[in-house]
Amino acid sequence: MKHKPWTPDELDALRHLYPDWSAAVVGKVLGRKPGSVHQKAAALGLKKSAAFYASDASGRIQRAQQNPVMASTRFKTGQEPWNKGVPGSTGLHPNCARNHFKKGRAPQEARNYAPIGSLRINHDGHLERKTTDDPALVPARRWVPVYRLVWEAAHGPIPAGHMVVFRPGQKTAVLDHITTDRLEQISRAENVRRNHPKNKHPELARLVQLKGAITRQVNRINKEAQERTQA
Repeated sequence: MKHKPWTPDELDALRHLYPDWSAAVVGKVLGRKPGSVHQKAAALGLKKSAAFYASDASGRIQRAQQNPVMASTRFKTGQEPWNKGVPGSTGLHPNCARNHFKKGRAPQEARNYAPIGSLRINHDGHLERKTTDDPALVPARRWVPVYRLVWEAAHGPIPAGHMVVFRPGQKTAVLDHITTDRLEQISRAENVRRNHPKNKHPELARLVQLKGAITRQVNRINKEAQERTQA
């Protein structure tokens, strides 16, 4: 299946929707599969909000959880697991067995390894260079955009609250063409202003407004339910 690139408008919508909505909901809005939503969100460093984790939609077991789907699958009082007292039973159940490491997995991972200094083009069309193998960092964080490396080599570290971007019409993924004259350092506030939905696409602006209205209603309902529980 041919890869479908993410457009700037879709990325803006993802940044606004992902913290407060499930990947399934975001996927329906953007016409993408939940796995694709999760993958892109991870690459962008997006996180779920505290309000989402406190809701039934998160799938987390919580006190006074009312989600009927989750309630139906909970362990009941006195219920025993199927493998109680069976040594090594995790290898017997088919759901466990199919997720075990397969023979020959290590060589396959070795073939996929990219040495430090390797180049790649990410989903946003930016050229990145691998700078570390630090296991404490998720794979996506081991790669740094080349334009950032070029800027910092010439001007030093980027100050807090600022970022480096290509000047309008100057974006490129050709290594030799990524030069400081194509780049500029701007504040994150300025970047938000430039990429605000109302400045990008009318439909996206309406989507963001709708998301805000839905979020307010969800918060109101949750607050009222919490007040009834405490009463």
